Amino acid sequence: MKTVIKHFGVFVQQQALSCLFPVLVFAMLALSHLFTGILPRYDFMLIACLLIQAALYYTGIETKDEALVICIFHLLGLLMELFKVHYGSWAYPEFAYLKIGGVPLYSGFMYASVASYMCQAWRRLNLQIQNWPTRYIARTIGILIYFNFFSNHFMPDIRYGIGVLIIYFFRRSVVVFHLQGKVYRMLTILSFMLIGFFIWLAENIATRLGAWRYAYQHHAWTVVNYQKISSWAFLVIVSFIIVAELKLLKDSTKPLPVLSA
Repeated sequence: MKTVIKHFGVFVQQQALSCLFPVLVFAMLALSHLFTGILPRYDFMLIACLLIQAALYYTGIETKDEALVICIFHLLGLLMELFKVHYGSWAYPEFAYLKIGGVPLYSGFMYASVASYMCQAWRRLNLQIQNWPTRYIARTIGILIYFNFFSNHFMPDIRYGIGVLIIYFFRRSVVVFHLQGKVYRMLTILSFMLIGFFIWLAENIATRLGAWRYAYQHHAWTVVNYQKISSWAFLVIVSFIIVAELKLLKDSTKPLPVLSA
């Protein structure tokens, strides 16, 4: 029992370290109110996110590959933000100099923080995947999820159909992680849902701090719709698939070790 408690403590510690970038982003959101007379909050957030990212990279907390993944997620997230804001899914009501189509440039870092967490957790816990679907299936599901984020505004929402595909093809997939020499396993689907739930909790904090607002939050803040948990879970799946595929691609390009006779 003591070993389990000890390992749980190590797990929580590693998770906390993996969340460093998201935590710093939320801290800057909380502090941004102090600078409203000097700089628009959204512009302050962009500068803060860039400085945080640079600090994590130059201190070695994030590797070059992880920084590249984060940049990819920033661009993918910004693209989706432009589309969603255009269609009125949510809004950024405050003024900012660095805005495109009503979207502040810092918003992409909200998605990048998810990627940062995944990359950090992957490395710190020595993550491995068992029974991962074929690359064709995994990539197809990832593309379908990302496409549905856009298409559901003018086509039927196919999230439930995608959910069935996920349950079927990922039903045997397991995430393996290591804590002080002991191996633990978790169903990949369960990890998707748990991360999605905690992001939803974080989203409630973010909207409360004024990071963005949904239409039903303009007059007074209220809890984010519970259906957003599934939306975040789908985003987590896309993120996980991208990170996993990049990891697998990098491993496949590594030269084989030369064995001496």
